[in-house]
Amino acid sequence: MLIKTPEEGLYDELFDLNNRVRPHYRTLENWLINSDEDLIAEKRREANVLFQRLGITFNVYGQDEGTDRLIPFDLIPRVISASDWQKLQSGLRQRVNALNRFLHDIYHNFDIVRAGVINAEQVFANPQYQPGMQNLKLPRNLYSHIAGIDLIRNNDGDFYVLEDNLRCPSGVSYMLENRRMMMRLFPELFAEAPVAPVDHYPALLGETLRAASLKPNPTVVILTPGRFNSAYFEHAFLARQMGVELVEGADLFVRKNKVFMKTTIGPQQVDVIYRRIDDDFLDPLAGNPQSMLGVPGLYGAYRSGNVVLANAMGTGVADDKSIYPYVPDMIRFYLNEEPILKNVPTWQCRLPKDLKYVLEHLPELVVKEAQGAGGYGMLIGPRASKKEISHFRDLLKAKPHHYIAQPTLSLSTCPTFVDEGIAPRHLDLRPFVLSGKKVQMVPGGLTRVALKEGSLVVNSSQGGGTKDTWVLEDDLC
Repeated sequence: MLIKTPEEGLYDELFDLNNRVRPHYRTLENWLINSDEDLIAEKRREANVLFQRLGITFNVYGQDEGTDRLIPFDLIPRVISASDWQKLQSGLRQRVNALNRFLHDIYHNFDIVRAGVINAEQVFANPQYQPGMQNLKLPRNLYSHIAGIDLIRNNDGDFYVLEDNLRCPSGVSYMLENRRMMMRLFPELFAEAPVAPVDHYPALLGETLRAASLKPNPTVVILTPGRFNSAYFEHAFLARQMGVELVEGADLFVRKNKVFMKTTIGPQQVDVIYRRIDDDFLDPLAGNPQSMLGVPGLYGAYRSGNVVLANAMGTGVADDKSIYPYVPDMIRFYLNEEPILKNVPTWQCRLPKDLKYVLEHLPELVVKEAQGAGGYGMLIGPRASKKEISHFRDLLKAKPHHYIAQPTLSLSTCPTFVDEGIAPRHLDLRPFVLSGKKVQMVPGGLTRVALKEGSLVVNSSQGGGTKDTWVLEDDLC
């Protein structure tokens, strides 16, 4: 098959600047050149049928055509060299360690605020800050047991952290199912390339969740909002893989500040809840009184130390986009180390000087809501209409503290099978970092790809797809 070369000036993961194939992609390139395009198209149709049968779908809220949609799956994997992954892994461990230290600090000693590294208002007036978490002792001082760190590769070839997801990061089930699908459809590829495995993630997750409790044999459950949630497939998938119960709020109750699960043989005490519900909906007695998703009294049981929530309440402060610019300073402050991974330069629109710059350069910048997610509520200046830019200028003037802005980065491209053949498309990477007795992760993560030509938006809710992510076990390829 013919592989379309990338645009000049972009970092392509297959071709270098001289249009030579990078060493860690050579096995894949040989396979692509020798593969029949009709066969690949047929394999893609087969993958779609299998994903549909398995129920590997997601929900898009507000869509009229139905709740369940298939996430487009691209058959051409993204390959990361062993040396690149080694650096990424070290940087991810460092970053998540610092973020957990930050969360413990802002609910206990406030050292980073007292030192003037971060403004007190940005922490304590943050909508995600939970005053009730102050002075609450958590096992191993861990707040974010499961973190999803979004990375992009820029034109300079370096990986940059785009954002941190420390509340309820999703997508790991697609990472696992993408690998299973590739092994099923193209087993010969894995005989030729030393691809590091990812199928042990559920075992690592189970180990992390059990380590969240100090009890010797804790009972773990996954708390889901229910089947209409966009990530319900993932909740059910992980429960099945770990061999734990998937429960909804109605399946749990609190008695004497302890949480119990209803079973056919009577109540069973629950020690760890991997919650996939936002803070405000966990307990109608302490949060949103109209919530039908949570468990009345859960907050009291949590405060009493009789149950562990993974992730902890109040972690959202650390993945707020207005806190993101300070993560390098957190690493220096708490760990006395220089950051291994780079941040994207960020303007905080809450600051008059930054707001002035952003308003003057809107057509060049990406503007995001500080609390936004899923690709919604954002402006990509170079691709926006005059009307859209004018609308965002009004939003920024009205509520500047709700927004941050960043330069428009050229996400790296990777060969992708699209209607016109194999062409480069922009992508990102979300590795999943687990913090328990130690910080660990499987090699790789979820690669999301923008399937529309020229698009920089990779979110599945905005038309993006996913790829299998290969981390090579050595660079001798």
